[in-house]
Amino acid sequence: MSQRSVIGLFTDEDAAADALDTVRSAGFEQSEYEILTGTPYPEGAFGEEEPVHKLYRFPLIGAACGFIVGLLLTAGTQLAFPLVAGGKPLLSIPPMAIIMYEGTMLGAILFTVFGIVFESRLPRLFMGAYDTRITEGYIGLAITTSEDKTGRAEETLKGAGALEVKRGWES
Repeated sequence: MSQRSVIGLFTDEDAAADALDTVRSAGFEQSEYEILTGTPYPEGAFGEEEPVHKLYRFPLIGAACGFIVGLLLTAGTQLAFPLVAGGKPLLSIPPMAIIMYEGTMLGAILFTVFGIVFESRLPRLFMGAYDTRITEGYIGLAITTSEDKTGRAEETLKGAGALEVKRGWES
């Protein structure tokens, strides 16, 4: 089923917050609406739920994977090609520690970059409705929903006091 996007423009923060309450009470899910603004308001300023970020997990998992790969690489190489010299142990920890450290750092960095892209929901293929006046100080409330609920979304935004309601693109 295709999705349509509708955007309502507001000039006042309080009006946008009240409109968000109206949209919620009209039965739209949190995944269906989004606040668009050019001004850096704090998370939850309009009454929306604050997002739960799980970015801290990615570097930890990456560091563990990098450590394990470094350990397996160094131990596997020393066991596959044993060079016993003067009664020294086959697996020597100090040289292995350098490779394991570098593997840990590389894994943490790569997984962090992947985590940032994942948590930022990139690439975003369907952008939805947008108005250039948002960069001039207007606040947009975009509702992206199925085609059969688009008319109800427009009426909800108009009833909430939007200055203008525009339809966006199809997905």
